[in-house]
Amino acid sequence: MRPIAELTARHAAKLRGVAFDLDDTLLDHGRLAEATYRALFRLNEAGLDLYGVTGRPAGWAEVLARLFPVKAVVAENGAVVCARRGERVVLEDSVDAPVRRDRDERLADLLRRFAVEFPDLEPADDVRARVSDRTFDIGEYRQVAPERVEAASAFLRAQGARTFVSSVHLHATFDYADKASGAVRLLAADSGLDSTAVRHAYAYLGDSENDASCFAAFEVSIGVANLRGKSTLRPRYVTTLPMGRGVVEASEVIISLRRKL
Repeated sequence: MRPIAELTARHAAKLRGVAFDLDDTLLDHGRLAEATYRALFRLNEAGLDLYGVTGRPAGWAEVLARLFPVKAVVAENGAVVCARRGERVVLEDSVDAPVRRDRDERLADLLRRFAVEFPDLEPADDVRARVSDRTFDIGEYRQVAPERVEAASAFLRAQGARTFVSSVHLHATFDYADKASGAVRLLAADSGLDSTAVRHAYAYLGDSENDASCFAAFEVSIGVANLRGKSTLRPRYVTTLPMGRGVVEASEVIISLRRKL
């Protein structure tokens, strides 16, 4: 990883937009700082389209798509999108209604068995707002030992589910998307670029293990200083400051470089 100060004007100039994670990237332990929110507007004013990319639920994404200066929010690790379409914000599922119902039933059955094996793992408080997955709190309001998280993940995978681990949640799903596939699909549709060009036209900011696919996908991938998890796929650049302050730092570098051209 290289310091964000080493980002070149050439890379900054060809950016069409910036995509960013929420928890422990844009948000400081769940809180949005004024300076971080302001940084989003400065990026937008610099001509960059903004997109949220998060493991948080569709219910959150709908609210954020209305309140943030973004074109859309990719939610639930790529499975669903809440996007501005004209005057409306609409939910776009990656699968049709019959497939979603089938996956929902399979997930409910799996989680009944999971509760017997892992009664100590508590559902996250955002489950009611979810469409494609279910989550367990491993770092938001309680701390779960990494080995327990790994055992729970292994159990879920053995039953055919996919898992994602963020800084706050363990996710279980029968969907096949991840943050990168969901983000690239949306950005390509919005921009008219092909999926390869998209990877060079947008920057990505994240902090966690479930951001690894985006760190691998995007040429300008940036980790905030609190980067964590066991991912083997690391961002190309890293900020000196953590969380929201890292987002502000990265935005200032990008904007400053673009002004020089």
